[in-house]
Amino acid sequence: MIEEQQSGFILIDKPKGWTSFDVVAKLRGITNIKKIGHAGTLDPIATGLLIVAVGRSATKQIDSYMKMDKVYIAKAKLGETSDTYDAEGEIIVQDIANKNTLSSAYLRENIIPNFVGEIMQVPPMYSAKKVGGKRLYELARQGKRVDREPIAINISEIDLLSFEYPWFEMEIACGSGTYIRSLVHDIGQEFGVGAVMYGLRRIKIGDFNIEKAAQIEQLNKENWQEFLLSI
Repeated sequence: MIEEQQSGFILIDKPKGWTSFDVVAKLRGITNIKKIGHAGTLDPIATGLLIVAVGRSATKQIDSYMKMDKVYIAKAKLGETSDTYDAEGEIIVQDIANKNTLSSAYLRENIIPNFVGEIMQVPPMYSAKKVGGKRLYELARQGKRVDREPIAINISEIDLLSFEYPWFEMEIACGSGTYIRSLVHDIGQEFGVGAVMYGLRRIKIGDFNIEKAAQIEQLNKENWQEFLLSI
């Protein structure tokens, strides 16, 4: 009954290097409440907005929060590929014949528009998606590769924020189920030079904004309820 009275949501700005479960485990220790979950996993390389459900009443509503649209800022590097599609994997430098063609104008006008709207996307091998009852990253770590069915995703907007070869940064507004690592990889393939994601920050989920999120070190056993949003 006490746990139900303390049920709600906490917005956390997840630090780099933490898994989403690390945040959940930390909050379990702070709140002394076991029934805690999160709405939408962020990889350890990523930072930003994580909606954490505290208590049974809140965790029952996680699915509706996971389906909300999201906004990310991604930092990527051209001229490389990676088995994980990000900087955590094995980086292979590509041989680029003519770097003069790699301009911000070409990226903005000829590449990015191909990835806006409803598109088909193949999930990366290093992901939590299950195939045949096993998570893809488990198979990948065993050196196995399996065919992955492309899934329909929706990307409503991609804004190229900066471009200074080989680096570029973009803001992506998308629906649930979108893998930003795959988007970066696919853009690199479309460009013909490869691309690897080096940084990712989630800044918005639905109407929830990163500006309202707390740093994990701000919370303690005495004040955590001050950060609790009612259901």
